[in-house]
Amino acid sequence: MMFQSPEFWVAVAFIIFIASTARPIWLAVTKALDNRANSIRDELAAAQNLREEAQATLAEYKRKQRDTAKEAEAIISQAREKAARSSAQGKKDLEQTLVRRQQLAVDRIAQAEATAVKDVRSIAVEVAIAAASKVLKKQLAGEEGSKLVDEAIKELPTKLH
Repeated sequence: MMFQSPEFWVAVAFIIFIASTARPIWLAVTKALDNRANSIRDELAAAQNLREEAQATLAEYKRKQRDTAKEAEAIISQAREKAARSSAQGKKDLEQTLVRRQQLAVDRIAQAEATAVKDVRSIAVEVAIAAASKVLKKQLAGEEGSKLVDEAIKELPTKLH
C-alpha cells in the first residue's frame, strides 16, 4: 500500500533527486569555499609582505634621518671650528698689523728726531761759524786775518759734519 500511494513515490523521487544532486552541489560549494579561502590566504600573505616592506622602509628612513642629523651636526661643528680659527687668525692678523703700525710710528718718530737733531746741529754749526767768524775778525786785523778766517770758515762745514 505504501507503494501505491503517490506521496510515497514523490518522497522516493525527492530522495533520489537530493541524493543525485547533493554530491555535485557539495563539490561545487566546497570548491568555491576552498577558492575563497586560498584567495583570502594570498591576500593576507601579500598584506604581510607589504607590512614587512613598509617596516623595512620606515627603518631605512629612520636610519637615514639619524645619519643626516649626525652629518648636519658634524657640519655645524666644523663651521664652528672654522669660525673659531678664523676669529683667532683675525685677532692674530690685527695684532700683527697693530705691532707693524706701532713700529712704523716709532721709526717715523726716530727719523723725525734724527732730522731735528741734524737740523739743530746744522743751525748750531752755522751759528758757531758765524760767531767764530765775528770773533776772529775782531781779533785778527788786516788782510791776512781775513784770509785765515775765510779759509777756516770754508773748512768748518767739512770738519763738523
